[in-house]
Amino acid sequence: MPKPNTGLRLAAVAAACGLLAGCGLESNFALPLDVLPGPEAVRADLTDVRIVVGSKDFTEQIIIGHLTEFVLAAAGADVVDLTNIQGSNSSRQALLSGDIDVQWEYTGTAWVSYLARSTPIPDEREQFEAVREADRANGLEWLDYAELNNTYAFAMRKPVAEELGIKTTSQLAEVIRQDPGQGVFCLETEFTSRDDGFPGVQKAYGFSVPPGNVKIFGAGAVYQALANGACAIGEVTTTDGRNLALDLAIIEDDRKFFPQYNVAPVIRTDFLAEHPQLRPILQPLVERLDNETMQRLSARVDVDGADPVEVARDFLLGEGLITLP
Repeated sequence: MPKPNTGLRLAAVAAACGLLAGCGLESNFALPLDVLPGPEAVRADLTDVRIVVGSKDFTEQIIIGHLTEFVLAAAGADVVDLTNIQGSNSSRQALLSGDIDVQWEYTGTAWVSYLARSTPIPDEREQFEAVREADRANGLEWLDYAELNNTYAFAMRKPVAEELGIKTTSQLAEVIRQDPGQGVFCLETEFTSRDDGFPGVQKAYGFSVPPGNVKIFGAGAVYQALANGACAIGEVTTTDGRNLALDLAIIEDDRKFFPQYNVAPVIRTDFLAEHPQLRPILQPLVERLDNETMQRLSARVDVDGADPVEVARDFLLGEGLITLP
């Protein structure tokens, strides 16, 4: 493994501990960020620019955080790793306060949780534009959004979905209306009562499931229960690597009931004004992140047990965005 990059200025974090401790943030150990721009990288210079990269505390976010760190380090930045911040509100506050300079956020999370808007916008481009415009008042700038959309969906085992001819939730609803016995669901506890969860989706698609056809599981346990045949339909998120590893079929939300959760880099407006080259440097990542890509990367961590740092580095090497010295 390459030696740690001398540009990873962890001492700078220690100097800011008074601020960081208030948010419960801790810098991780030095990462192997000794990399150079690859042939597909944007040639823009960030030499000696100190950039603190944050992320939330789940696999997808940690991988995206490390992808960002490698790309910035290849451009010459002094990168500080503050990935794995516990909780969305803590990571948001860290960005607003200046404890971190860049993180990737989801449009639906910002719209509903941070901006307190009760009605999501079904079109992903319109949702993104609305979030970007509203968050400018908070001193934050959203760069362009990725195709990656980490939203809710229903999933089925592929042979079952193919046998029943189900590709969309409208088709699923029609099958259940004709044969209620086909509608056995595995759901997480919270999903069963939320308006943007099971009650709302039944209303939107015009089907009804009796309580006996709903099996409740803790967070994450739905995937294995679905794969084991405990139910015909399960609640999943679209970018989870277990969808790929367990060969599950994602059922299209054709009426766009579930909120859009496209991910995009978010940077404080003043920091981006000082370093406008961040926009073109991060754009290649935006263009490469989609649901299938994230399923593969997440599966390497959650299923195969790989280190997120190595997963991020290997992906960028394969995409030609970084090279090793």
